[in-house]
Amino acid sequence: MEDCLFCKLASGRIATDVIYSDEQVIAFRDAKPEAPVHVLIIPRRHIENILAAEDADEALLGHMLVVASRVARQEGVAESGFRLVINCNEDGGQSVGHLHIHLLGGRKLGWPPG
Repeated sequence: MEDCLFCKLASGRIATDVIYSDEQVIAFRDAKPEAPVHVLIIPRRHIENILAAEDADEALLGHMLVVASRVARQEGVAESGFRLVINCNEDGGQSVGHLHIHLLGGRKLGWPPG
């Protein structure tokens, strides 16, 4: 999608701090971090949100989780612990209309989240 911020980041039209990249996904540091480690993992292909994912996206969704695990190790939070979050729609806290996983770590995370 031409006006999607994350599509622009994924294509390189807007620069960001990419820490992982392959043909299916990229991972980059959140511009407004909520924890010492706050990384977003997004598919390169535009998917509006988790509700828009289809059966054909099953492998991609699994790959996103594998990448999250890899990034957690790379960022040094695998042993201490981290949280993965997928927000969906406005009440769920989704602020960008492109599926993404938040990886948060580097400090004690409370439950329930705020």
